[in-house]
Amino acid sequence: MTHTSVKTVGAGLSAAALLVLAGATPAAHADTSPEPGNWLMLSVSHGEAPAAGAEGGTLLRCDPPGGGHPHAEEACAQLSAADGRITTLPAENTLCPMIHAPVTAHAEGVWRDRPVTWSETFPNTCALRAHTGALFALDGT
Repeated sequence: MTHTSVKTVGAGLSAAALLVLAGATPAAHADTSPEPGNWLMLSVSHGEAPAAGAEGGTLLRCDPPGGGHPHAEEACAQLSAADGRITTLPAENTLCPMIHAPVTAHAEGVWRDRPVTWSETFPNTCALRAHTGALFALDGT
């Protein structure tokens, strides 16, 4: 009888453990959902490889502007004017040298509660800055 109750207790513990784990799974998924608001994690890598795998990056927060971006106020103003659509940022009228030194810019985050994932390769840093303004001016210049 004691042996049977030990098995019953063990089975009961296993079932309880499964219920706890099953209950924890939705909470784990809730932690990975995008944070509401206006923020982007920005990175630039040299070459034509996607920057998504690049180490580091810079966080841009826009409510209020900050997050470690050296030109947060200007970048947030440009993004607001473009409704968070990086492809519609107005290009600057800039002459860039025709030097092939590709850079890939990547942005991932949330803008007005919409998920944002964007990546594009430019012929060089000058072309990147001409097309994205202050957004990818991550080195403080």
